[in-house]
Amino acid sequence: MSNSELIFVTGASGFLGSHVVLQLLKTGYRVRAAARGSKADHLKSSYASYGDRFEVVKITDIAHDQFPEAFVAVDSVLHLASPLPGRAEPAALLEAAVKGTLNIMVQAEIAGVRRMVVTSSIATVMNPENSHTDQDWSPVTKEMALTGENDMVTYAASKKFAELALWEWADKHPHVDVTTLNPPFFYGPFTAHFPLPTPDHNALSSDALLYNLLFVDGVFPSKTRYIDVRDVAQAHLRALKGRPTAEVGRKRIIISSPHGWPFHQTVNFIAAQRPALKDRLITAKPVPQPFDVLPMDFGRVEEVLGMKIADFHTTEQTTLDTIDALLAVEDEWKRAGYPIRTPPTF
Repeated sequence: MSNSELIFVTGASGFLGSHVVLQLLKTGYRVRAAARGSKADHLKSSYASYGDRFEVVKITDIAHDQFPEAFVAVDSVLHLASPLPGRAEPAALLEAAVKGTLNIMVQAEIAGVRRMVVTSSIATVMNPENSHTDQDWSPVTKEMALTGENDMVTYAASKKFAELALWEWADKHPHVDVTTLNPPFFYGPFTAHFPLPTPDHNALSSDALLYNLLFVDGVFPSKTRYIDVRDVAQAHLRALKGRPTAEVGRKRIIISSPHGWPFHQTVNFIAAQRPALKDRLITAKPVPQPFDVLPMDFGRVEEVLGMKIADFHTTEQTTLDTIDALLAVEDEWKRAGYPIRTPPTF
């Protein structure tokens, strides 16, 4: 398939971003990625084989920099970048998330961009009623986030208030077609464009949760709900061609895998498919909890994005591809002489 549209992408150097960029390029899009410092240099080198279909714009501060030239001739924006938990003081994290999102939207709209897709999170939706519709919002407050007692609470607040600010802006700019995608933790393989040169467990992104299962003293993730990173990336591409807001209403899309199983089954599956790993697998028993697929509206996903349940990777595919990718990275670390240790949880 050939598509000459130019897509501006933030967060291109991340786990999800590398999949999004790769899928865009393989589909025929042109990509202009925004990144800082050495990340920009790596991106330029890593995608050099795509020639002038891939370019990089160096920025310093996504929340405050002005870079109008970056949006020249851009057809759509994919805004994936977001500050990670624990990397800044809570107040700074919240400000960066909100202002970073609005800065991209404002500059893109002035340049004439009329389609924007933003990566949000299921953390903006989760609530005590366990309802997951586009009308639901997490009860987390700024005050709860600013205590700094829990990085994930701060992160959830940063995503929530960034998304609220986005929708307030979108309501004032109805000529711009806006979509948010709200996934849970995502797992999957790494692309060749996502560097993991040293044992930085944070760089493993949410794959670190499954990496825990490869250690006898590992800890189980808190939730069974997940989505394959390749499916999240595909949702971003589908959103570029999704039905307009005028036809389907506000496009706040809760998206998760329609598949899954309890964690003890994950461990048993790994042991059966990769018997050489049996002696190193987690020995703890998972906390008893009812297993369930995220109770979301898959019909809505199909209506807006055109993604059907059959389009999602199976749990078997996601699990094996993730474990094999983690083992490949681990082998690289071993060859470089780095010690292998149990990753922290988050």
